[in-house]
Amino acid sequence: MTDHDDHTPHERAIPHPGAGPTAPHGPTGSPELELERERVQGHDQAQARVRDQAHDQAQARDQTQARVQTQARVRDQVREQAPSQVPVAPDARPGRAPGSRPRAPRPEPVPPPVGGVLWTLAGDIRALLMLPAALTMQVAHPAIGAGVDDHSVFRTDPWGRGERSLRSLQLWIYGGERAAEEGRRLRALHKEIQGTDAHGRRYHALDPAYYAWVHATGYPVYRHGLRYLARPLTDAQERQLYAEWLQVGRILGIHDRDMPQSIEEFWPYYRRVLDEELEATAVVRELVATDAAVPAPDRGPLPVRVVLAALWPLLRRPFLRTRAFLTAGLMPPEARAAIGLEWSRDQERRLRRLARVVRIVVPLLPERLRYLPLAREARANARREARHRGSDTAGRQRQGLPGATFERRNTER
Repeated sequence: MTDHDDHTPHERAIPHPGAGPTAPHGPTGSPELELERERVQGHDQAQARVRDQAHDQAQARDQTQARVQTQARVRDQVREQAPSQVPVAPDARPGRAPGSRPRAPRPEPVPPPVGGVLWTLAGDIRALLMLPAALTMQVAHPAIGAGVDDHSVFRTDPWGRGERSLRSLQLWIYGGERAAEEGRRLRALHKEIQGTDAHGRRYHALDPAYYAWVHATGYPVYRHGLRYLARPLTDAQERQLYAEWLQVGRILGIHDRDMPQSIEEFWPYYRRVLDEELEATAVVRELVATDAAVPAPDRGPLPVRVVLAALWPLLRRPFLRTRAFLTAGLMPPEARAAIGLEWSRDQERRLRRLARVVRIVVPLLPERLRYLPLAREARANARREARHRGSDTAGRQRQGLPGATFERRNTER
């Protein structure tokens, strides 16, 4: 027997690992051989499928990368083009549904009406006496006080700041088409004013609650001050004044949702702010101090400035005492109490005596002395337009429309 005859047929049929399939000896293979052949064939087919899948995935990755590179090249080309060379379909603009009509532009807010309560009041020199009270109520809010303390030039340039603020206020009432533009300018000016107040709370000047309070102070101060310097408003005039003051708020860019829309809504809001938010801030204490280092006035004709500069060491203290007196006296009593400003019966008697003189003298002044420059210009324009229309408005405008009856009663008081 040869060596290979020592192995059984089954042993000779089993291939060596890694070798190809071996044909069985004899006309047919054993069952074990068939099973082994099927296993080897299945293994080869599985490997082929894995290779095909890997190839397909590689092709897909290549195609995706090519699309991304193509899109990047297109975006770069679009960015390099001028805006006028990239037409944008109206329906393709962000936030607009396809096929929808473009939104109509928001109408510009309009200033209070010619001949209204504010028209008569805001340009009168008596309004100057009320402004310190309104300003002090504004900065009694910790956030607003901190903004003025951190960002205003009221210490280094008080007269310039006052002049700019007064001109801005006059534009809200008498500026016509310039009123809305002034409102936008103010918002842009306050856009970067932010910081931390004395209680460690963050503030931003355009926070709706803070911006609305600055606006809100004007109504109660005008209403209270007129009781002394002119005459108390009737119920109808109070409502008209408030409606016109809401128009001023819209000029300033304040939304209706952030302002009480009626007197009935205003007073609860006003009392809540007084009770919960106002305090004697550092700026309030400076505004009512009688020893502040206020520089001499640097506005007005040169001869006047020279005289005031020479006399300012003597005039500064009386000026500061008068400012503090009018600030507290023409502030509504409830606001004065909320801030903690003192007010005595003797001071009240002095204020009433001063107010009686003002009520008599101011209505007798010629218009060039009684009204501020923008108010004089607007009133003159209104009279010219009235004459051009041929109406009887011209005669009423000479006396300020509602201010005609308003002032006659003042002189009788």
